[in-house]
Amino acid sequence: MSTKIDNKQKIKYRIRKKVMGTASKPRLSVFRSNAEIYAQLINDDNGTTIASAASTDKDIKAQNINKSEKAKLVGQTIARKATELGLSICVFDRGGNLYHGRVKAVAEGAREGGLKF
Repeated sequence: MSTKIDNKQKIKYRIRKKVMGTASKPRLSVFRSNAEIYAQLINDDNGTTIASAASTDKDIKAQNINKSEKAKLVGQTIARKATELGLSICVFDRGGNLYHGRVKAVAEGAREGGLKF
């Protein structure tokens, strides 16, 4: 009998078979917990994180807004960090979550910040 966690892990592996990040086109990976949301730009060729942003960052956590708006700020922050590094294109990895709600807000914030995927 498979559990909810097992099913999410299967979805995650299925996504990762298709989505691969490189130095010129990194993978934008999103991790969503119940309280926070995290985003990373990852180069899968050598397994390194290029840039990261989270709702636990001081400037985002200090704002008194709901979780979806914080997720959008995380997307804008990761896009700003990517453009500072000279990256404008990436591939999106939703991390086994549905493309809905906070995961979608991160993607929209990143697009508003100038990332293309």
